[in-house]
Amino acid sequence: MNTNWQLFADYLPFLVPLIILEFGLMIAAVIHILCHQHYRFGNRLLWLLLVIFIQIIGPIVYFVFGREDEN
Repeated sequence: MNTNWQLFADYLPFLVPLIILEFGLMIAAVIHILCHQHYRFGNRLLWLLLVIFIQIIGPIVYFVFGREDEN
């Protein structure tokens, strides 16, 4: 019975930085989406849903493809 908890405890040092990275990217992307009006593709609602529900990949896709240059 304790093997599941022991396995979780063994992987916890690897999971904590990934969780922090995930939330940091998500918060940065959401703030950027809410502060800016123009996007290369899609609209605000599309990007918010993508960033919030597709965890690590969503913010990366937004910063690579969705964010418009500030000119």
